[in-house]
Amino acid sequence: MRESKGKFIVQFRGVRGSHPTPDFNFLEYGGNTACVEVNVNGHLIILDAGTGIIKCGNELFKDYVAQFHKEPISATILLSHFHSDHVQGLPFFKPLHLNSSNINIAGFTEYEENIDEVVSRVAFDKSFPLSLNDINAKLNFYEINDSYAMIFNDEEEDPEFIKIHSDEDFEPEGEEVIVSCLKSNSHPKDGVMLYKIAYKDKSLVYATDTEGFVGANKKLVLFARDTDLLIHDAQYTSDEYLNSYFSKQGYGHSTFDMALETFSQAKAKSLAFFHLDPNYNDEFLQEIENHYTENCKSCFIPKEGQEIVLC
Repeated sequence: MRESKGKFIVQFRGVRGSHPTPDFNFLEYGGNTACVEVNVNGHLIILDAGTGIIKCGNELFKDYVAQFHKEPISATILLSHFHSDHVQGLPFFKPLHLNSSNINIAGFTEYEENIDEVVSRVAFDKSFPLSLNDINAKLNFYEINDSYAMIFNDEEEDPEFIKIHSDEDFEPEGEEVIVSCLKSNSHPKDGVMLYKIAYKDKSLVYATDTEGFVGANKKLVLFARDTDLLIHDAQYTSDEYLNSYFSKQGYGHSTFDMALETFSQAKAKSLAFFHLDPNYNDEFLQEIENHYTENCKSCFIPKEGQEIVLC
């Protein structure tokens, strides 16, 4: 794992929505599904476990094998929800198969099952040769909601949970890394969890699989206020979203314009359009990016593997 003490580094591992796109015309922006790797002050936090997490795991495994004195891999995976494009890479995340690894998996469920039971059912038992009980790593599961913040500090490998009010902006102190969350109910059927990661005076907000409202989602605007990097769902163009033959309204995804509206109202410093439609090839995405960056120099469509250094 890379050394990130005192640093806040974001790497896009998968930027697609719905399903992977293994096609020659999708190489520039990448074809893997949702995953963002965050290395912040010595902690590895992974946002979602789409197929993008596979390469992340391969690199962690390679670094682990190359060490003379092997330092166990420790990571926290924050799941926005359990649709396949956000968990389909999890069984192939190599650190899970090392008995020295310590892996935290956090998310929410409104099912009668616990989060470990949901992960087992959707990612392992019916779709992978091994069951969750066969995994070698030490797994810790955490049910999270927007009444709690996760605190990562130097002394503890695992996060500490602090109860807060849902509208409270919980700020880090000293070297702490704070993860707070906001429940979005616009994505069918059970909603998704949106995450904020804050370290010192820097932050990012991860808002995938959320559908914009008229005038923007005011709760999300407040949640993302002044953030350094807003990663926002932008699966559709406005034309496709409103298409009279096959409208995407109610699908739980935003347009590029919706993402831009949230970015503008939140006064965020930069905007990454995320969860790209699998039908949009490199040429089309380049046209879209050119269109939006002409008037907004702080917005961009991330490419798979692209790295952003916040501090």
